[in-house]
Amino acid sequence: MNYEILFSLVGIVAMVGWLALLFSPMSPKWSDLIAGWIVPTILASTYVVTSLLPNENGGGFGSFAEVAQLFTNDSAVMSGWVHFLAFDLVVGAWICRSARTVGVSFWFVVPTLPLTFLFGPAGFALFVLITTATRLTERKIAT
Repeated sequence: MNYEILFSLVGIVAMVGWLALLFSPMSPKWSDLIAGWIVPTILASTYVVTSLLPNENGGGFGSFAEVAQLFTNDSAVMSGWVHFLAFDLVVGAWICRSARTVGVSFWFVVPTLPLTFLFGPAGFALFVLITTATRLTERKIAT
């Protein structure tokens, strides 16, 4: 398997999902469908296939050393990369849906999306802070 080509393909597929999120205020239903279901399903399927490929280098999940050994194999590295792409996109789609549900302005969501794409949990944490600040501000205004 040519991992360079696969790497490029999954990157392009993931970008389609992220672009859908950036346009979500204009078409939330399509964004939810593309970034929340279709693209993550394609990436998840790719993950399953690459994780089933043989791993000649050994490794496992029982210790840090085993995980490090696992990621000396190209198929495991590709599986890990696709895993990150899929889950970060799912979190990004959840952020957009949640923001619409609780009434957070999309302009506050925008900075969380590249942060989620690049550093998953950091983007999620920023969204939690923004949502919390928005709710606290609304409570102060209401009282």
